[in-house]
Amino acid sequence: MGGNRLLCAGCWVLRVGVVVGGLVGAGWAWSMDLAGAQAALRKGDYAEVIQAALDPDPKEDKEGWSLAHAEALVAVSRYADALAVLDTAIGRDVQSIRLRWAAREVCNTLGDSARVRALSGEIAEMVSRRRWAYRDPVNLVVFGRLALALGADPKDVLERVFSVAQKAAPALRDVYLARGELALEKHDYALAAKAFAEGAEKVPNDADLLFGAAQAYEEGDRPAMVAALTAALKANPRHVPSLLLQVDHLVDAEAYDEAGKKLEEIAGISPARPELFAYRAVLAHLAGKPEEAALARLHGLRASETNPRVDHLIGRKLSQKYRFSEGAAAQRQALLLDPEFLPAKAQLASDLLRLGQEDEGWAMIAEVNEKDGYDVEAYNLVTLRETLSKYAVLKNEAFSVRMAQREADLYGPRVLALLSRARDRLVGRYGVELAEPTIVDIFADQKDFAVRTFGLPDIQGFLGVCFGRVVTANSPAATGAGKGVNWESVLWHEYCHVVTLQFTRNKMPRWLSEGISVYEERQADPAWGMRMTPRYWEMIRGGDLVPVAQLSSVFLSPPTPEHVQFAYYQSSLVVEFLIERFGFDALKGVLRSLRVGVDINEALARHTVPLASLETEFAAFVQARATAFASDKVMEKPPVSLLKPGAEAELKAWLEKNPDNRIAVLTRARQAASEKRWDEARTLAERAVRLVPDHAGADSAYALWVDALRESGDRAAERKALETWTARTDAAPAANLRLMELAAADQDWATVLLNAQRFLAVNPLVAAPYERLAAAAEAQNDLQAAQAAWRTLLHLDPPNPAEIHYRLAEVLARSGDPSARHHVLTALEDAPRHRSALALLLKLNRPAPASP
Repeated sequence: MGGNRLLCAGCWVLRVGVVVGGLVGAGWAWSMDLAGAQAALRKGDYAEVIQAALDPDPKEDKEGWSLAHAEALVAVSRYADALAVLDTAIGRDVQSIRLRWAAREVCNTLGDSARVRALSGEIAEMVSRRRWAYRDPVNLVVFGRLALALGADPKDVLERVFSVAQKAAPALRDVYLARGELALEKHDYALAAKAFAEGAEKVPNDADLLFGAAQAYEEGDRPAMVAALTAALKANPRHVPSLLLQVDHLVDAEAYDEAGKKLEEIAGISPARPELFAYRAVLAHLAGKPEEAALARLHGLRASETNPRVDHLIGRKLSQKYRFSEGAAAQRQALLLDPEFLPAKAQLASDLLRLGQEDEGWAMIAEVNEKDGYDVEAYNLVTLRETLSKYAVLKNEAFSVRMAQREADLYGPRVLALLSRARDRLVGRYGVELAEPTIVDIFADQKDFAVRTFGLPDIQGFLGVCFGRVVTANSPAATGAGKGVNWESVLWHEYCHVVTLQFTRNKMPRWLSEGISVYEERQADPAWGMRMTPRYWEMIRGGDLVPVAQLSSVFLSPPTPEHVQFAYYQSSLVVEFLIERFGFDALKGVLRSLRVGVDINEALARHTVPLASLETEFAAFVQARATAFASDKVMEKPPVSLLKPGAEAELKAWLEKNPDNRIAVLTRARQAASEKRWDEARTLAERAVRLVPDHAGADSAYALWVDALRESGDRAAERKALETWTARTDAAPAANLRLMELAAADQDWATVLLNAQRFLAVNPLVAAPYERLAAAAEAQNDLQAAQAAWRTLLHLDPPNPAEIHYRLAEVLARSGDPSARHHVLTALEDAPRHRSALALLLKLNRPAPASP
């Protein structure tokens, strides 16, 4: 029977009641066996199952029919009717633990905790008295679920109950659902994905199993989540849990209108579903409509006034939107309804840690871990706390920075100095009053960063994250020091989030938050922040610009990882456009409107122009930027055949006709370099640089140009090229090091200092820049800076500690510091024949001349 014939049981009866009455009178009865009812359930034909269950004819499996009937009623949110069906069935089949478990689940939804406890006790008593009667796979799964609910060891249940049931009945869907749901509850998403995938293989096209897989992939693999969710809804277009997950996804993508429409679709299937109203409350909160949010919450509690899941869901989604204060308040409300509801405690603990309320947050996560040792996120956080307790803490009036002791010794003061500069510039610029101190955790291990940030160790791809008052970041050691990440620009970026998130009370879209931070990086240092690249030029010219109204969704579901990076860049261009076109005060006006709950599109219209006009003007702005970067002629791609080995002559001939083609020029330069024709390589590489001078990334022509200059022995030209390159990139430590060498030979100490600082912004964990920094500081008589550099070198386990102690002692002696004697003695202890140290010791031992 097709779902299109049965919009609802009542409509169908009115439509064909006369025909049915005639058939019944002639001896015809509703024909659907239990297998057909279960198949109809899986397809979402709930009304048909309900109607079939009401057929007065005897059923071949009354227990199975009652369970199917109740499941269909629950699917359309007729909870009281479902419980009545199950209570009647329990009275008839007094030995069924399946019926009691189903009733227990309905009571759980209704918030009837007394009845939940009573039914749990009945099942436990029945199994203990007649264990032999419940050893079949289906009842084993019920017993396992009850054991978990009563606090049994999950590992024991998995191995001694669920695995036995699965071995006995490999095609039993219930066992895979039980395994997967247990893993989801414990935040073990890999194990959950495995369980649901095994189930989907044994029971194809099952929406519940596919939905479970989508949940398992949600945290770490969005494309896989979307694929599983699509398959679930193909199997059952009326599968409400899957539709709710779509809503969740739309809210994350800031597609609030679409989310509202999807909720209306759900209301047509399951009008009293508590989650329906919880999501409506979330949308109302995000729209700045607190009265509507409160009303939606009350509707969500109509089925049960003590159901903590409504507030928990509201709070979880608000926290995912960085509204941690409101999210925490919702979790506290959930715990008022049910003080033992662990999901709310775990989420509240996470919210508190992100709000910087660490004492209460750590205590609560320890409580969750104590009560549920198999909750992976809680266990990870408790373990991380032990790691953090060993970190060094650096403080001033505005910041509390935690980092590994060794790293704190090496560049901790630089961190505090950088953050203080950011605060001095940005707080006044935006006119915001911050909750301080700002907490900054810098992790030497990427897995520790991921646990502190996400609760799980295997989430990668983030350099730093800001929650409003709390910043977490990977240290250079965690990102692979020297591999192209400028930790100073990362911290500046994240601190800008601190400012703008608190300015707006965390009420800003993702694209605007990221766009301002990238823009402010470029304002702080022209070499920082994202810049136009040949690939971004292609994406702009190729139509990959995303409408401003849809920019945030790209961060959530990008076609490729490259599109995420482009979204950061495009967002920064939107901000740059707004400031150039309408002024910085207009941007601040947008932020002030967001702060009081105005929608972003309305806020933009109030302070700039309507969104449609803004989109048009911005598109023209971006195209002009692309043209300024390079012309279409420069960026044209030569025929692929010309770029292959053996086509050098053809490429040379093509280049003579297209002398300004970047790719052709660069390819010819690389060919010349590979054959050590350095004069030709130098000329071609310089030409490639001149064609696109603002492209200074790793794939630019700059590196080849300076290599060719070095090989050709033109030291002055090499230095000039290095200066041009390093002024345009924030992560070229090898170039900084070479420039330091050349500048030191010329005794240009200012250039040495500048490039030492640039090198340390990428990799502060090696000796070379500190040695150059110390020498330059000494030459400029900056004794304090020289002391700091020599002291830092001692923390790097140098191969020549005696020399470092001596050089430090020499600087200290020049400034009259009595600790010079300690360091010269330490040098001599390690190298007794160190002549310069001996001479310095004699000098220090010489009595001071008597005063006249």
